[in-house]
Amino acid sequence: MSLLEVRNLKVRFPVRQGLFGRARAFVKAVDDVSFTIEPGETLGLVGESGCGKTTLGRAIVRLIKPSAGSIWLAGEDIARLSAAQMRSRRRICQMIFQDPFTSLDPRLTIGQTIGEPLEIHHLGATPAARARRIAELLAVVGLDPAQAQRYPHEFSGGQRQRIGIARALAVEPRLIVCDEPVSALDVSVQAQIINLLQDLQRERAVAYLFVAHDLAVIEHISRRVMVMYLGRIVETGPAKSVVQTPRHPYTQALISAVPQIDLETRRQRIILPGEIPSPIDPPQGCPFHPRCPIAVARCQTDPPSLREIAPAHYASCHFAQ
Repeated sequence: MSLLEVRNLKVRFPVRQGLFGRARAFVKAVDDVSFTIEPGETLGLVGESGCGKTTLGRAIVRLIKPSAGSIWLAGEDIARLSAAQMRSRRRICQMIFQDPFTSLDPRLTIGQTIGEPLEIHHLGATPAARARRIAELLAVVGLDPAQAQRYPHEFSGGQRQRIGIARALAVEPRLIVCDEPVSALDVSVQAQIINLLQDLQRERAVAYLFVAHDLAVIEHISRRVMVMYLGRIVETGPAKSVVQTPRHPYTQALISAVPQIDLETRRQRIILPGEIPSPIDPPQGCPFHPRCPIAVARCQTDPPSLREIAPAHYASCHFAQ
């Protein structure tokens, strides 16, 4: 059985007129998304800024309430649970946030930050037992346990992200949503954090939904990849297959932007015209057709389905071969 199974998930945000006005439109942030994650697997999620990646991740951990669809986590549909019912289920699924500077409370020491979920979920019978657990978690992520009484402003960005990882690990989750955990860090620190996440996965068999906009990072850490555009999944498959033989024009454009050193194998850069359309009023037919270099009249009226192009490799394009 899959650890996580998302079925036809939709997230809508109302656009209101006036302070107490009725909703005049809806932002379609996530539009009919389905996928699964197996125990101990890393699923990469990639796309441009504003495509709905973070909203999807937050909906999975129920920081945002879905508008429709289901989220089956460890055999239970958590999309229909109340906030009170969700509290105990949060031990199963945790989140690492993108910004290591704003995701930590500046008023709490890092020991208090990591200890908070232990108190909420009643892990550690005594303060001494919780202190030992905090020291263990700091050591696991490569920090000195003696620093537990220090405050977030006394740490670098990479160290703060390690603290965020320790906080996520505190309740021993089976799934962690990593929302661009390395995008705000220097390249050398990015490598350290990615290596740490991979080591933790081998030791604890934790699964990741790894959200990023860098396909090179996604290919390195993920077993499977999903490519998202305007709230929809347009391509998904094994990481190597998607990166080396992309079938959707949007994926091809993303991969062409990845820097390459070798001049002989350098790809031709694909420049997409225009901007991502408004998610309030997405285009009819294929949502990518206004920017697609191979679009024809059919693409403006006939929405393509996500179909299998190669073994376990799916693309949502009429011309994917």
